[in-house]
Amino acid sequence: MYFMHNTNTQSQDISDCIAQASTYSIGEVAKKIGAPIKTVRFYDEIGLVKPTSYTEGGHRLYTTEDIKRLELTTTFRCLDFEIDAISQIISGDRPVDKVIDWQLESLETQVRTLANIISILRQGRTQQGDPLRCIYDLVHMNAIHIEERKQFISERVKASKFLDGIPEEWSDSLFYFFNKYIINQVKLSAKQTVAWEELQRLINDPQFIEDLRSIEFMCFHAAHRPHFNAATWIRKLEDMQSRLKQALKNKYPAHSRFVQALVEEATMVYANSEQPSNKEEDFLCLAEYVQKTKSKHLERCNTLCSILSPQYHLLSKANLLLFQGIEWKFQHI
Repeated sequence: MYFMHNTNTQSQDISDCIAQASTYSIGEVAKKIGAPIKTVRFYDEIGLVKPTSYTEGGHRLYTTEDIKRLELTTTFRCLDFEIDAISQIISGDRPVDKVIDWQLESLETQVRTLANIISILRQGRTQQGDPLRCIYDLVHMNAIHIEERKQFISERVKASKFLDGIPEEWSDSLFYFFNKYIINQVKLSAKQTVAWEELQRLINDPQFIEDLRSIEFMCFHAAHRPHFNAATWIRKLEDMQSRLKQALKNKYPAHSRFVQALVEEATMVYANSEQPSNKEEDFLCLAEYVQKTKSKHLERCNTLCSILSPQYHLLSKANLLLFQGIEWKFQHI
């Protein structure tokens, strides 16, 4: 009996040694990836790359796979990828090529922004008189004011005839978040100005208009509800956004009860009232809408709006979580 017990103990000791040999402390990991310990700790704290296990004393232990994810993370950070984009790559929520495309578009916007700033500074330096006054005048001249943005969008909406047949009280409500976060921005930075100029070109692109027509705005269905006025609809959307932001803060996954409850509510809010109430049909309509929003032009529009407004960026992240919840439910029907 003693021999058997001793053998078991030795086997356990060997297993423990193998386990310890295949894991690394946070200090060892930091040296391997060439980053400060505080960086590795930060990636754990935000849930980006967490250690596989801990010692009895609570110290982090990383595996070879953990180290690979950390190396990937530090590489993308060197390329100026945002934490959210890296998280989507690691989690598999978005294809790598798609996230790289987004990063390329973001960097190209930054290049155009810097070129614009350099041009203004050079003009200011070569002008006679007060160079600071000249730079101020150039910036002011290039600024795009609220009224100009309102006029541009108003003209494009009118030309596209999107609002034909929509009750008057719903006209502003259907563009509520766009007006709130994009049109009513008080002052645009140089980067935001470049993004707005590209957004104007995008909106003027006939293909963009066709993409908008193809998705048949889900919110237009709500505009035909006789028992559902525009003010109530806006309150429901604001409440959904508030709860989606809470879900983001708490890092609830798409399949969580919290997010799935919001999927149910979104199905109700965006349901087509012209058809008899059928939850399954309403949901399938919503799921189809989500798929159609993934066109190149519509995704670029969303990216540009996120550059224009930090609040819109958060709104976009919240909607992405909702869309992921819809896709998860669609896959599990």
